Amino acid sequence: MPTFHADERFWREYSRLSAAQQLTFLRAVRQLVATLQSGSFPPALRIKRFRGSADWWELTWAPDGRALFRYGDEVRSGHPHIIWLRVGKHDIFRPE
Repeated sequence: MPTFHADERFWREYSRLSAAQQLTFLRAVRQLVATLQSGSFPPALRIKRFRGSADWWELTWAPDGRALFRYGDEVRSGHPHIIWLRVGKHDIFRPE
């Protein structure tokens, strides 16, 4: 089973999502977790590298729902570790 960590900023953004948005995001996370070991992601999640970054990834969880994550060092041997960085709409891509 994969492990995860979320930055404080992620939790702040997550708390601003509506209950329905949080549920939709968590459903997408379940799909991601189910396929992490295989490395073959569901096309609906549109997982891709973030703007040429070598280690940040973008996940689409709704028509205007995005999340950014990266892989961290394994916490449990043989299991991926995800570090959630941002979550929200397209505005998470704008520099602050």
